[in-house]
Amino acid sequence: MKQPKPSPYQGFSFAIAGIINTIKSEANFKFHIVAALVAIGMGLFFKLTTYEWLWIALSIAIVMLTELINTSVESLANVVSPEYHPLIKKTKDAAAGAVLIAALFAFICGMVIFIPYLIEAF
Repeated sequence: MKQPKPSPYQGFSFAIAGIINTIKSEANFKFHIVAALVAIGMGLFFKLTTYEWLWIALSIAIVMLTELINTSVESLANVVSPEYHPLIKKTKDAAAGAVLIAALFAFICGMVIFIPYLIEAF
């Protein structure tokens, strides 16, 4: 039997629940939240330009998105194949690789933006 389509409110609440569950269960997601808060705090302290804020926001969003997708892929893979399977490993590794690329992108953006401010401050 086909399930009824959720209302926009229900869809929004499902999305929030997914984010909250990921925060509770994934240490890496918590780490990225802390890193995002540090970047936001530094941005407020150094009074970033609008374009610098856009790069920081884009970096944070990409990392959070890839972490959520990685968690989804890993959870689904664990249900599909609880025992070891080389293709499941390949799938999980690829999803983790996407997070690594996103995190490196965010780190580089942060360095490009904040190093000049740090040099000027000291």
